[in-house]
Amino acid sequence: MALLVGAAPTSELTIDFTKLRNAKGLIRICLTAVPNNFPACGNEAEAVTRSIPAGTHQLRIAGLPRGDYAIAVIHDENSNKKLDTFMGIPREGFGFSRNPPIGFSAPRFAAARFSVQGDTETQQVVMHYLL
Repeated sequence: MALLVGAAPTSELTIDFTKLRNAKGLIRICLTAVPNNFPACGNEAEAVTRSIPAGTHQLRIAGLPRGDYAIAVIHDENSNKKLDTFMGIPREGFGFSRNPPIGFSAPRFAAARFSVQGDTETQQVVMHYLL
Protein backbone atom coordinates (compact mmCIF):
# COMPACT_ATOMS: atom_id res chain seq x y z
CA MET A 1 0.00 0.00 0.00
CA ALA A 2 1.47 3.36 -1.00
CA LEU A 3 1.73 5.98 1.72
CA LEU A 4 -0.12 9.21 0.99
CA VAL A 5 1.22 12.56 2.15
CA GLY A 6 -0.77 13.53 5.23
CA ALA A 7 -2.19 10.02 5.70
CA ALA A 8 -2.80 9.02 9.31
CA PRO A 9 0.00 6.85 10.70
CA THR A 10 -0.79 3.23 11.42
CA SER A 11 0.67 0.57 13.66
CA GLU A 12 0.98 -3.18 13.89
CA LEU A 13 -0.55 -4.68 17.02
CA THR A 14 0.54 -8.09 18.28
CA ILE A 15 -1.75 -9.84 20.75
CA ASP A 16 -0.23 -12.72 22.75
CA PHE A 17 -2.56 -15.21 24.47
CA THR A 18 -1.33 -17.03 27.57
CA LYS A 19 -2.76 -19.68 29.88
CA LEU A 20 -5.03 -21.30 27.30
CA ARG A 21 -6.17 -24.58 28.84
CA ASN A 22 -6.27 -26.50 25.54
CA ALA A 23 -6.17 -26.14 21.76
CA LYS A 24 -9.87 -26.97 21.18
CA GLY A 25 -12.07 -24.63 19.19
CA LEU A 26 -11.37 -21.01 18.41
CA ILE A 27 -10.07 -17.86 20.02
CA ARG A 28 -12.46 -14.99 19.27
CA ILE A 29 -11.07 -11.47 19.49
CA CYS A 30 -12.87 -8.14 19.72
CA LEU A 31 -10.69 -5.03 19.33
CA THR A 32 -12.54 -1.72 19.58
CA ALA A 33 -11.91 1.97 20.18
CA VAL A 34 -15.58 2.60 21.06
CA PRO A 35 -16.39 2.21 24.79
CA ASN A 36 -20.06 1.35 24.14
CA ASN A 37 -18.97 -1.49 21.84
CA PHE A 38 -16.91 -3.22 24.56
CA PRO A 39 -16.71 -6.10 25.38
CA ALA A 40 -19.22 -7.70 23.02
CA CYS A 41 -18.41 -5.95 19.71
CA GLY A 42 -22.12 -5.70 18.99
CA ASN A 43 -21.43 -3.27 16.15
CA GLU A 44 -18.74 -4.92 14.05
CA ALA A 45 -18.43 -1.79 11.89
CA GLU A 46 -16.80 -0.16 14.94
CA ALA A 47 -14.48 -3.06 15.70
CA VAL A 48 -11.87 -5.47 14.44
CA THR A 49 -13.00 -9.03 15.05
CA ARG A 50 -11.05 -12.18 14.34
CA SER A 51 -11.42 -15.89 14.98
CA ILE A 52 -8.27 -17.99 15.01
CA PRO A 53 -7.55 -21.63 15.93
CA ALA A 54 -7.07 -22.06 19.68
CA GLY A 55 -3.68 -23.65 19.07
CA THR A 56 -2.49 -20.24 17.89
CA HIS A 57 -1.00 -18.17 20.68
CA GLN A 58 -0.52 -14.90 18.81
CA LEU A 59 -2.37 -12.61 16.42
CA ARG A 60 -0.96 -9.66 14.45
CA ILE A 61 -3.19 -6.87 13.19
CA ALA A 62 -1.54 -4.53 10.70
CA GLY A 63 -2.69 -1.12 9.49
CA LEU A 64 -4.30 -0.17 12.80
CA PRO A 65 -4.85 3.59 13.21
CA ARG A 66 -3.14 5.00 16.27
CA GLY A 67 -5.37 5.66 19.27
CA ASP A 68 -6.91 4.04 22.35
CA TYR A 69 -8.37 0.54 22.18
CA ALA A 70 -9.59 -2.33 24.36
CA ILE A 71 -9.52 -6.06 23.62
CA ALA A 72 -11.94 -8.76 24.76
CA VAL A 73 -11.11 -12.41 24.05
CA ILE A 74 -13.07 -15.64 24.50
CA HIS A 75 -11.82 -19.20 24.09
CA ASP A 76 -14.79 -20.68 22.23
CA GLU A 77 -13.90 -24.31 22.87
CA ASN A 78 -16.95 -25.74 21.09
CA SER A 79 -16.88 -23.21 18.20
CA ASN A 80 -20.51 -22.12 18.66
CA LYS A 81 -19.66 -18.40 18.28
CA LYS A 82 -20.56 -17.42 21.86
CA LEU A 83 -19.26 -17.56 25.41
CA ASP A 84 -21.08 -20.46 27.06
CA THR A 85 -22.22 -19.92 30.64
CA PHE A 86 -23.79 -21.92 33.47
CA MET A 87 -26.01 -19.84 35.75
CA GLY A 88 -24.25 -16.71 34.50
CA ILE A 89 -20.74 -18.09 35.13
CA PRO A 90 -18.55 -18.45 32.02
CA ARG A 91 -17.81 -22.09 31.16
CA GLU A 92 -15.20 -21.09 28.59
CA GLY A 93 -12.11 -18.95 28.88
CA PHE A 94 -12.00 -15.19 28.58
CA GLY A 95 -9.49 -12.37 28.91
CA PHE A 96 -8.99 -8.66 28.36
CA SER A 97 -6.25 -6.26 27.40
CA ARG A 98 -4.20 -4.92 30.32
CA ASN A 99 -5.46 -7.96 32.32
CA PRO A 100 -7.70 -6.07 34.77
CA PRO A 101 -8.94 -7.82 37.93
CA ILE A 102 -11.88 -10.13 37.26
CA GLY A 103 -15.05 -9.44 39.23
CA PHE A 104 -18.68 -10.39 38.80
CA SER A 105 -18.90 -8.84 35.34
CA ALA A 106 -16.69 -7.85 32.44
CA PRO A 107 -14.43 -4.88 33.13
CA ARG A 108 -15.30 -1.48 31.76
CA PHE A 109 -13.57 -0.15 28.65
CA ALA A 110 -11.41 2.17 30.78
CA ALA A 111 -9.94 -0.79 32.73
CA ALA A 112 -8.88 -2.57 29.53
CA ARG A 113 -7.92 0.54 27.52
CA PHE A 114 -4.40 0.82 26.09
CA SER A 115 -2.80 3.21 23.62
CA VAL A 116 -1.38 2.34 20.24
CA GLN A 117 1.12 5.08 19.45
CA GLY A 118 4.26 3.50 17.97
CA ASP A 119 4.94 1.51 14.83
CA THR A 120 4.51 -1.74 16.75
CA GLU A 121 2.67 -2.49 19.97
CA THR A 122 2.12 -5.71 21.93
CA GLN A 123 -0.64 -6.68 24.35
CA GLN A 124 -0.56 -9.87 26.39
CA VAL A 125 -3.96 -11.31 27.31
CA VAL A 126 -4.04 -13.84 30.16
CA MET A 127 -6.97 -16.23 29.80
CA HIS A 128 -9.19 -17.03 32.79
CA TYR A 129 -11.33 -20.14 33.33
CA LEU A 130 -13.90 -20.24 36.13
CA LEU A 131 -15.41 -23.69 35.48
